[in-house]
Amino acid sequence: MRDEQLVETMRQLAKSLTPGALDETLSNITAAAVELLPQVEYASITLLHQDERLETVAPTDELLLPVDAAQYELREGPCYMAAENSVHVISPDLATDQRFPRYADVALAAGIRAQAGLRLFDAPKANGALNLYSHTVGAFEDFESLHALFAHQSATAIEYAREIQNLEEAVRTRTTIGQAVGIVMERYKLPEQRAFAFLTRLSQTSNTKLRRIAEEIVDQLQRQGSQL
Repeated sequence: MRDEQLVETMRQLAKSLTPGALDETLSNITAAAVELLPQVEYASITLLHQDERLETVAPTDELLLPVDAAQYELREGPCYMAAENSVHVISPDLATDQRFPRYADVALAAGIRAQAGLRLFDAPKANGALNLYSHTVGAFEDFESLHALFAHQSATAIEYAREIQNLEEAVRTRTTIGQAVGIVMERYKLPEQRAFAFLTRLSQTSNTKLRRIAEEIVDQLQRQGSQL
């Protein structure tokens, strides 16, 4: 790919992959892949969770759900390999790719002739890979520079979106715990410090996270209020 094409693709990626909420960011990535990458008809993202469960998110077409599911079930295919243990996997001609003898039949039946899987991120709770699908035999053969650029930009957007998500979750947790402290103060006529200590002891003795204890107390009050 020529330098000017790379520069233009980078400009378009920066515009398309502005991070927001995590779900929105993932959908933006798959949509940008179809729009900006050559010969890509469909895209999805595979998440490999800590419990080894595989999940498809942000597919650009419902056609991909059974295709991805077949890769997970058969434990073969570019998207499975990229999520499981490879940085990137490229298959320009699935019909002749001896690595995927069972999955190839599923892909070909869906009209998919070439496929690529790109690892996007590794995290304590999940790994993620971008899946690219093409109707064209020979797609992704000359893909090295562009795939590295796209993967880097996507990973940056995902990391930023996760930071936003973690921050929002921390704010929600702090707000919920504050509400629960207020409820305990009112209910048992305790000062704030003793009310928080009460919640902490309850969390420790029940082996339940403090956030969860707080949520239950707030939910209980809301249910009581709705019954009045």
